[in-house]
Amino acid sequence: MQVSRSAYYAWWHRIQTRGEKDDIELTGVIQEIFKKSRATYGTRRLQKSLLNRDRTVSRRRIGRLMREAELACKTKRKFKATTNSQHDLPIAPNQLDRQFTVSQPNQAYVGDITYIHTQEGWLYLAVVIDLYSRQVIGWSMAEHMRAKLVNDALLMAIWQRKPAKGLLWHSDRGSQYASESHRALLKQHGIRQSMSRKGNCWDNAVSESFFHTLKTELIHHQTYTTRAEARQAVFEYIEIFYNRERLHSANGYLSPVDYELQHKAA
Repeated sequence: MQVSRSAYYAWWHRIQTRGEKDDIELTGVIQEIFKKSRATYGTRRLQKSLLNRDRTVSRRRIGRLMREAELACKTKRKFKATTNSQHDLPIAPNQLDRQFTVSQPNQAYVGDITYIHTQEGWLYLAVVIDLYSRQVIGWSMAEHMRAKLVNDALLMAIWQRKPAKGLLWHSDRGSQYASESHRALLKQHGIRQSMSRKGNCWDNAVSESFFHTLKTELIHHQTYTTRAEARQAVFEYIEIFYNRERLHSANGYLSPVDYELQHKAA
């Protein structure tokens, strides 16, 4: 394309339109929010974040500015399940029955285990999630997948939330959750146990969704030299970003902590 030097300089020095100036300013805000989201927010969450700043912007415009700024969200990858349901321990009935929406905090918790690769070896993570706000209220990390891993995560949740007796606790059929020590812990605190049907990941969809999010937004984009390094990264992700900052669609695009604060205020 042949362009004269004078035409080029005329274009370069021309006065920017109001729309162009607004695009430049808005791109800077989008870049700031996108960076704070750890490169995880797409147009929907960016739109909600801008609305929280009193900026009403269409998703189409946000998408255009993201493309122009070369902002691309982290992509998902598949990961393997860690459940060992090949055991002869007692299996609890599926009392939750995919009722993932509850009206109050501390009515129903769900949990699961996943693994994180480090150059020292595997690090295993167990979590407890309150279905009301999707907040991770208990977690535990260890080099093993023994029952203590899930017991410690649940004890953390009990210590933090002090739920009334009758709480429903749902997990898969893993041997850790069916173990004698875990069942004794539930009995001690008056907690009802629920387990997914065999080979049915949808029965524990909220836990599965959290681990997909964790893997997509953090684990699959990092290489951890030591378990200690992975522990620190997961701690920061859960307690600083996920619980307090990340907008959750199930909460009307409020973070889990903000959603619960809104409940208390109401």
